[in-house]
Amino acid sequence: MANKADTKAGIEVARSPYGEDDQRGALNLMTPASQAAIMSRADASRVYDLSIDYFIGMPSFQAAGDPAYQIFMSHTPDGTAVDNLNGAGGEVNRRVCYSGDVIFMYTHTGTHIDALNHFGVGGEIYNGFRADDHLGSRHWDRGGAEQIPPIVARGVLLDIAGLKGVACLPDSYSITVEDCQQALKQADLELAEGDVALVRTGRMSHWPDGAKVLGNPPGLSLDAARWLTGQSIIAIAADQECVEVGPSEHEDNWLPGHCHFLAESGVPMIELVDLEALARDGVHEFCLVAAPIRLRGATGAPLRPLAMALRDRPSRPREK
Repeated sequence: MANKADTKAGIEVARSPYGEDDQRGALNLMTPASQAAIMSRADASRVYDLSIDYFIGMPSFQAAGDPAYQIFMSHTPDGTAVDNLNGAGGEVNRRVCYSGDVIFMYTHTGTHIDALNHFGVGGEIYNGFRADDHLGSRHWDRGGAEQIPPIVARGVLLDIAGLKGVACLPDSYSITVEDCQQALKQADLELAEGDVALVRTGRMSHWPDGAKVLGNPPGLSLDAARWLTGQSIIAIAADQECVEVGPSEHEDNWLPGHCHFLAESGVPMIELVDLEALARDGVHEFCLVAAPIRLRGATGAPLRPLAMALRDRPSRPREK
């Protein structure tokens, strides 16, 4: 790991090449034609669900004061008959078995996507939208999760844990540019404009053991992050909580990868993705379909990414 005293991230907020009102950033590279092309190659006979389920006690971000995931019933069959809040009467309410519930959670819980307003630099987020002008009492009015369109794109798995021959990379392992290049070479693949890069550290092999899933994550170095955005990807994903290595290797920024991807490159980040089945089956190239809940102004939203292998691409099962 680099000496923090010797390195600074040097990240600046970028202006979008797609205009002063743009809120999609790199996702502008995804087009109807590119979506149709990758969907035409998808083998839907096996759909990989890359998300994790939500449950009370699940690993989540609470160290900074954010709430744990909670679910509770707002209506139960017996309670509805007793309360009679709908005015239908006890007899009818006992016949109709009505249940309802409420959830409460931080928007960056479980498998989710970070919107472009999640991180910025110097009071600005991607494309120069300033907090003074665009952050109200409840949420940003720019760069929110509702601006993220359904993602239909080529996904490319960079199996760094597999490259190193381990089930999971060690804590705080900093993934290098060379690691990324070697993982692609091993899979006989290259990244192309419009791709989504998915980085496997192996952390999901420990899910849902929070003591092993969260904290001091192995992840991308800032150099590797910059190399990946230099390949014109439209989104980045990883099987841990922040995509980048932690703790930060840079003294002037505690999450420089976030600031680079979101504020400097306009590339949304997908976190806590389960890549174990893809790696096990040797599926390194696939059609990725993912859409967040359209939470207006939110800095992130739950996501359910689905992957389908490509008909014209042979799988390469991981050696045991």
